Amino acid sequence: MSASLAAPAPGGFGRMTLRLVLVGAVLVLAMLPALNRLPADSALHVSDFIVSVTGKWITYAILALAIDLAWGYAGILSLGHGAFFALGGYAIGMHLMRLIGPRGVYGHPVLPDFMVFLGYQELPWYWLGFDHFPFAILMAVVVPGLLAGVVGYLAFRSRITGVYLSIITQALTYALMLAFFRNDMGFGGNNGFTDFKELLGMPLNTPTARSALFYASLLLLLGALWLCSWVARSKLGRVLVAIRDAESRVRFLGYDVTQHKLFVFVLSAMIAGLAGALYVPQVGIINPGEFSPGNSIEAVIWVAVGGRGTLVGALLGAFSVNALKTWLTTVAPDLWLFALGGLFVAVTLFLPRGLIGLFSKAQK
Repeated sequence: MSASLAAPAPGGFGRMTLRLVLVGAVLVLAMLPALNRLPADSALHVSDFIVSVTGKWITYAILALAIDLAWGYAGILSLGHGAFFALGGYAIGMHLMRLIGPRGVYGHPVLPDFMVFLGYQELPWYWLGFDHFPFAILMAVVVPGLLAGVVGYLAFRSRITGVYLSIITQALTYALMLAFFRNDMGFGGNNGFTDFKELLGMPLNTPTARSALFYASLLLLLGALWLCSWVARSKLGRVLVAIRDAESRVRFLGYDVTQHKLFVFVLSAMIAGLAGALYVPQVGIINPGEFSPGNSIEAVIWVAVGGRGTLVGALLGAFSVNALKTWLTTVAPDLWLFALGGLFVAVTLFLPRGLIGLFSKAQK
């Protein structure tokens, strides 16, 4: 989809309708953990599965926001944001593994079970500090940000754009996937991390933990939406849109295009890392499969389906596509990839501005 297809923000009646829908959706989401506590025979009872899967969708929506900030406003089509998401997940996963301690299968007070099994004699230096939650959260932000900074600086300084940048980012996430599959990397190899026990002294796999993680994800989603909206409405956001639409002209006017693109790319990666950090405690596992290039491509499709360049469209795409995926992979799992491809083609042909474009039509 070209830069010209970025959907304009709805105005008038469409904008009011969109705001009401957004507020209503937040209220409904906020009620789910409370409804989960109702008796199972209550008509309003929400199952544990619904709360868990919706919490996961919220983290996906944060990832979609991050992609839309870079792609929709700066024209940076990254096919590697799944790597930033996974790195954030691995950072919090390392913390959760350190908290297992002697409760593991081998009962070692320091080494995770997979390290004992592989014959490690001491904890690798890059695991130090992950027994502290603030350090793990810091790394969930810093590591994706540093990686994005290095890759972005080298690419943007060399004026690599378009499909070439997309290929580079996709190659990056594939390389990371191959690296994390190796047992000697010290990240659990093919199995990754699992069997988590607690977080911040709170046992996982309990209704209390499920609710706490759900609300933490929802708060992060609202915070990320506010931050991305603030960037989009600022002078920086207007410059980013100009870079997206006519990079050479912006460069001719004297703006430092490299610094602008690098800033938004790093910020986007950091938001994706935080999303991954909240994803892992809710699903209970992280392995190299999260680096799969297919995951990054699917996340880009969420944004395209919802409507890029609007932020809210990214949220709409993430929730709607993942809801469809959850339902279809239950009733007909073999059809999911065909349905995903067909959905992308249909939206491109008939709704080039994405689902959010329906709100724009509502004002006409």
